[in-house]
Amino acid sequence: MSAEAKVDQTGKELIAPSESSVVRNSDVEEKKLLWKLDANLLPAVIILYLLSFLDRSNVANARIEGLAADLHITGNQYLTSLTLYFIGYVLFEVPCNIILKRTTPKFWLPTLTLLWGIVATLTGVTQGLSGFFAARFFLGVAESGLFPGVVFYLSMWYKRRERQYRVSLFFSAASLAGAFGGIFAWGIAHMRGVGGLNGWRWIFIIQGLLTVVVSVIGYWFISNYPATAGFLTEDEREHIQARLKEDSDAADNEPFAWSAVWGAFTDIKSWLYCLAFHTLSLPLYTFSLFLPTIIADLGYTAANSQLLTIPPYALATILTGFIAWWSARVDRRAPFLVSSSLVAIIGYIILLANSDPTGRPGVSYVGTFFAAAGIYPSVALALSWPALNVYGQTKRAVVNAMQISIGNLGAVIGTQLYRPVTSPRYILGHSFALGYLAANIVVTIALWWVLDRENKKRDLHQAKKVGGSGDDEVGSESGWPNGEHPSWRYNL
Repeated sequence: MSAEAKVDQTGKELIAPSESSVVRNSDVEEKKLLWKLDANLLPAVIILYLLSFLDRSNVANARIEGLAADLHITGNQYLTSLTLYFIGYVLFEVPCNIILKRTTPKFWLPTLTLLWGIVATLTGVTQGLSGFFAARFFLGVAESGLFPGVVFYLSMWYKRRERQYRVSLFFSAASLAGAFGGIFAWGIAHMRGVGGLNGWRWIFIIQGLLTVVVSVIGYWFISNYPATAGFLTEDEREHIQARLKEDSDAADNEPFAWSAVWGAFTDIKSWLYCLAFHTLSLPLYTFSLFLPTIIADLGYTAANSQLLTIPPYALATILTGFIAWWSARVDRRAPFLVSSSLVAIIGYIILLANSDPTGRPGVSYVGTFFAAAGIYPSVALALSWPALNVYGQTKRAVVNAMQISIGNLGAVIGTQLYRPVTSPRYILGHSFALGYLAANIVVTIALWWVLDRENKKRDLHQAKKVGGSGDDEVGSESGWPNGEHPSWRYNL
């Protein structure tokens, strides 16, 4: 990059478009274009993730509606079924994103949805422990590619500073699913006896069939990438390509390369992104999978427990969107992530401090609000961070998958912590969640420091180049790792 070259706010060299391209794209209004992208992209992927989270977490609602009794499943066997889901999820995360990179979103995302919809539906007719175990494992396999796939997908449409808010809105479907799950479970449970089936079976069957229907429609409403999107005009396609090229690598025609995969696994920042989610996945999934049980064990009926799960999730949904907007507005992630984790820690302190949950159920219920209010915004911020910072399409796809895969090992651990013998205080589970959230703060601060150090190193290189003193002391432009240009700046 020459000393005269212009750079944008991220430090990346601006590629000047041709004069004709400038004239042709000058009529495209940026704000209207973003609204158009949001309207055509976000509802589709949010609906898919809402269904994904419903189909993985509705087992918690089914449990208090008679699943364990009908299938003669003990408390520990139920925990094993949750673990099997995450084992399938973790094992197939990276392969699924590699398939996405080598195929297309329009094919791969609806196909994944169709597969898990079928598995979810079949869960409702399983007759024994082995069938239930198999259903949970293959549900994890089928759902494993959706979240990292969509994060990568959105990174191919939006500029870096625009991605976090969109990824966070996408993730907010998780807390929204918790709220809807409670409503659905409460209503569907009243179908007890229809067709000779218990209410918990209808929870799986109806939500699974809904997923199958939506997946088939998805082959039409999921777009591929900007260059071929049918809802865009030719001017809009050119404008999107130009704005992405100025901002990041999203407009590059990058072929798949195994060296980029290796680069993802050998970059220390990749592992810090993984740990940032790992330290949140345990509280996230223990909360979503056990909240109905935790509330029921406070002394509420099954029906009331389903309904009482709704308010904490509703609060989490609102705060996830608001904090994502605020964080994007000030262009900072780490301080908001740390603050949100602290809020969740307060929630678990309240849960642990209540020595008589059944005598004072309101105290523990308040604790669930703090936990939800902190966990979901934190996870949204952690999961959107690599989409802003990882250079290279293949590497970004792999890191997104690594983050979910390594991160969900925390969920594997968490599924074994809320054992029936620890009810109703669940000291073991709540203590682990609190400890993991504290570890998240440490990891976030470490990642913050590493990224800031990298930016300062690149600032020094840039200053030496502009000053004409050479670049031997800070590395040549071709010597930077994973093909990154030294003008690349990391978002903090």
